[in-house]
Amino acid sequence: MKLIHRLGFYGFGLILGIIILMFFLGGKRTSCDYSPNARVLKNIRIKERSFSEDALIFFRTSDLDTAVVSNILENGNVDFGKSETQKDPCHIYYITGESSKLEQLELQIENCDSTATIMNAHHREE
Repeated sequence: MKLIHRLGFYGFGLILGIIILMFFLGGKRTSCDYSPNARVLKNIRIKERSFSEDALIFFRTSDLDTAVVSNILENGNVDFGKSETQKDPCHIYYITGESSKLEQLELQIENCDSTATIMNAHHREE
């Protein structure tokens, strides 16, 4: 078989495989969250969120909207050194990220089976 025929069959199979994958995965909300940071953030994002009284007071006094939390959970970084990942029944995570006012915020989040509670929030000094 000539090289050009081999390349043709290879290209046809590749295109057909891509079309099949697009058909099966096209309507689904699939993502590739492999790093520990991305997995923790996604796990917290998909749960019902609540705010402690301390966190709500911080957001009111800092003139910040609680929607900042969604942005931090999308682009933030988990500090695994400070976090209590072995605590039962709920893990405690410290997540840092930028607010809409370009300030560094740190969130303390209690991540339980079905809910994630923002326990505390404060400005982080660099």
